[in-house]
Amino acid sequence: MVLTALRGAVGFLTRIPVGRDEAAWAAFARSPWTFPVVGYFVGALVAAPLLLVSPPASVPAPTVAFAFVLAVYAVTGIGHLDGVADLGDAAVVHGDREERRRVLKDSELGVGGTVALALVLFGLATAALALVEIGTTAGTGGTPLAALGIVVAAEVGAKAATATLVCVGDAPHEGLGSAVTGESSPRAILPVLALAAPAALLAWPRLLPGLAALLATLATAALVARWSRRRLGGVSGDALGATTEIARVAALHAGVIAWTRF
Repeated sequence: MVLTALRGAVGFLTRIPVGRDEAAWAAFARSPWTFPVVGYFVGALVAAPLLLVSPPASVPAPTVAFAFVLAVYAVTGIGHLDGVADLGDAAVVHGDREERRRVLKDSELGVGGTVALALVLFGLATAALALVEIGTTAGTGGTPLAALGIVVAAEVGAKAATATLVCVGDAPHEGLGSAVTGESSPRAILPVLALAAPAALLAWPRLLPGLAALLATLATAALVARWSRRRLGGVSGDALGATTEIARVAALHAGVIAWTRF
């Protein structure tokens, strides 16, 4: 069951071809703890482009930042960005819950969704540039392991934030959101947080950057949950996808700020 749940998580949360079937999906839907576990794996993969700043490659920082963004979506896919776009459109609607839900189901991209997507991508790229700067100014001649640790901590935290909403959220309608939130209870948060907590140590020898990254993701989850309940009546699949994307960006910037300012 554990391996089946992990295979389902990898198949759903990444573009890695592990195969998809009903048994794997069902096991994954009942196992929110798989989110942070997959986060460690994904984080290690997407952090790899940051090594290009080191000799002998010594690739220019903007190119490394672009490669980092490409790596994120090559590994995780762009499905969660659809949630960002939909929530962005819903956020600018002047209407009631039903009107916002109607916008969520609309496949057309509006101004709110366009701005939301632009902000997420810009935030991701600028965070990568800041991480490269950490590496080149650390006096080690390349990206330190701590910078890579911030990336992994951010990915683990983003997945844990999404899993937290899965555990405590109630979907406002039938769909992907209800398929996962209906299978878990608030008690399932404990193993999620326990598995995510070690990521705070990944920016060693400093503890604050990794801790700041994790706390930023949980704060993001709380804000999205509050907004979704007030504006949509519950946590939809779009809200879950948007949480992953927004929490990743928030965590990366929080980790960078903690590294450079404290």
